[in-house]
Amino acid sequence: MAKQYLFLLGFFLCLGSSVFATEAERPNVVIIIVDDLGWGDLSCYGGPNIRTPCIDTLSQEGMRFTKFRANSSVCSPSRAALLSGMYPDRAGVPGVIRTHEPESCGFLLQQQSLITLPEALQKVGYQTAHIGKWHLGLESPNLPNERGFDFFHGFLGDMMEDYWNHLRHGINYMRRNGEAIDVAGTHATDLFTDWACEYLEDRAMKQDKPFFLYLSYNAPHDPVQPPPNVLERIKKREPDVSENRARLIALIEHLDEGVGKVLTTLEKTGLDKNTLVIFLSDNGGPLNTEAYNGPHRDGKGSMYEGGLAISCLARWNGKIKAGSVSEVEGVQLDIYPTVLELAGVDLSTARGAIFPQRLDGFSLLGILTGKETKLSERPLYFVRREASGYFGMKTNEAYIDGGWKILQNTPFSDREVYDLNSDPLETKEMSKESPPKFRELEAKLRRQIQEGGRVPWMPPAKD
Repeated sequence: MAKQYLFLLGFFLCLGSSVFATEAERPNVVIIIVDDLGWGDLSCYGGPNIRTPCIDTLSQEGMRFTKFRANSSVCSPSRAALLSGMYPDRAGVPGVIRTHEPESCGFLLQQQSLITLPEALQKVGYQTAHIGKWHLGLESPNLPNERGFDFFHGFLGDMMEDYWNHLRHGINYMRRNGEAIDVAGTHATDLFTDWACEYLEDRAMKQDKPFFLYLSYNAPHDPVQPPPNVLERIKKREPDVSENRARLIALIEHLDEGVGKVLTTLEKTGLDKNTLVIFLSDNGGPLNTEAYNGPHRDGKGSMYEGGLAISCLARWNGKIKAGSVSEVEGVQLDIYPTVLELAGVDLSTARGAIFPQRLDGFSLLGILTGKETKLSERPLYFVRREASGYFGMKTNEAYIDGGWKILQNTPFSDREVYDLNSDPLETKEMSKESPPKFRELEAKLRRQIQEGGRVPWMPPAKD
């Protein structure tokens, strides 16, 4: 009884001004995150030789962000930021969590220090599901069902070595909740699409609670393996593109078809009338697959804008103006406070009652609904710890403040400064021309790195 009382007390204390008459009236949330999609590899972002009509509908019917960024240039840290509302190193995941511990660089903070977004939503009455790629832990205590998801149907690992057999280092990481499942023979994109549609149909029949669906595709991460019929179609349509580019286009267009099926299911079930859909990538696109990052410099893994700039679209029928465009510089960790505010949580009183951590993100709800056009000024920080190659578990970072950016793109390169206000494509390095600005940014970056340094990023040693 005492636990129930505390739950209700925390719930009502944290409800904001937008209290809904019934649980069912509170909006549903669907987040669709894709893997390694280049900033410009959607036709609504000007992608060359590519057609993504289904994903484009989110732009036509909602808002397109032009200056959205990932919180890291690689997978796990970005996902940790989104699900924690914290900078990746503060969440315990500064780098990629890998199958082999000697190459792994992250361990998600435990619940006494970090409540994930789905855990927070569970506390205020949401049903939560994760379908697709997890990549935040391969074993207890950081499995999806242990970190806030009532239902999990997907892949625990980082990447699949084959989109049809779904193995990583010969190990099957496909799960339905805690049960290993063998679904070899079906393309992973199709599996995740079908499972998401099944979940939505089930929620439409029950409608007892609002829901949060976190749908995470492996595509278009390498290996770039589109279905043969889609690749054949692209080669006929785009005979002048390289084989490499044709394969990537085919994998993305196949992904677009999958997203289209999910959006169609929302419409057919009527769930689209009160569901916020957010679509984004986890980081910039890799250059070796010929991903298109628009005019931005470099790609995945880099602290230049090509590694950080991502596409982001949001649709909430009747609440977000159709065809709207925002130049607000949002980041992935803003999604946590945005979704909680959407769910009726008063963020000013939620810390301690709903979640313990200090959030680094800002709610974008006012931006989405047109009540606000800009966010308060704030610095932005980006980090990647890496074991592979010559990185040797060291980090590279970037820090943006007032439009000025300092970055160190490898652990052994010089720090560089760019004025993104006048040079958004990072063509002119300014550290020697503006020594005071260099020293100022370097000091701020050091302090931010110290903040992350307070958090362990490996699990406790086993005796």
